[in-house]
Amino acid sequence: MKFIEKQQEPQAYTDWKALANDNWQPSYDDLSGAPKKAVKDALMVEQGHLCCYCERRLTDNDSHIEHFRPQSDPTVDPLDYSNMLCSCQDQLKKGEPRHCGNQKGDWFDDALLVSPLDPEGERRFSFTGDGNIKPKAATDHAAIETINRLSLDIPKLNALRVSAIEPFLEANLSEEELRRFVTAYLHDNENGFYGEFWTTIHSLFGGYATA
Repeated sequence: MKFIEKQQEPQAYTDWKALANDNWQPSYDDLSGAPKKAVKDALMVEQGHLCCYCERRLTDNDSHIEHFRPQSDPTVDPLDYSNMLCSCQDQLKKGEPRHCGNQKGDWFDDALLVSPLDPEGERRFSFTGDGNIKPKAATDHAAIETINRLSLDIPKLNALRVSAIEPFLEANLSEEELRRFVTAYLHDNENGFYGEFWTTIHSLFGGYATA
């Protein structure tokens, strides 16, 4: 769960909300078209095009806007951009193991859900070479509950993490090559994309990275 530093909401979204008048007040259900695309694109950019929870690569056709604090909470403003993230998996698609935002649904517990908006959040998980995710501290009940509630330890995600790990274990890599490989992977590319499962690679190989 890579730390996400929120940015300002996109101007197209601000302009859309500013259209409010006596006959119409913006609601999340009304958000569509170009303003909604602007929001989703902005979320993807600020997340380095990684799912806010599992860190799979985000794509337009298999992702959704996620409200960290659910819209079902009457204290939540559904249009508050600071509460929006982008999670993998389209909300309408079925027939695959559900995880991340779709699995979380309306569940929320401030004391038991680790937030990707918390700079310390990514340090509360550790990873093994076989793709498993665990709480860094065995007594971290929030990390344990987060893994369970978001299904971050299902076989599908474990296998994808293994695929991300394997290139770093290539026997022919020299130590210097490994350093360059890790360093490049942990930096975003020219298009602002981070490598998938960033915190997995950082946890296992971050010691090889150079500034």
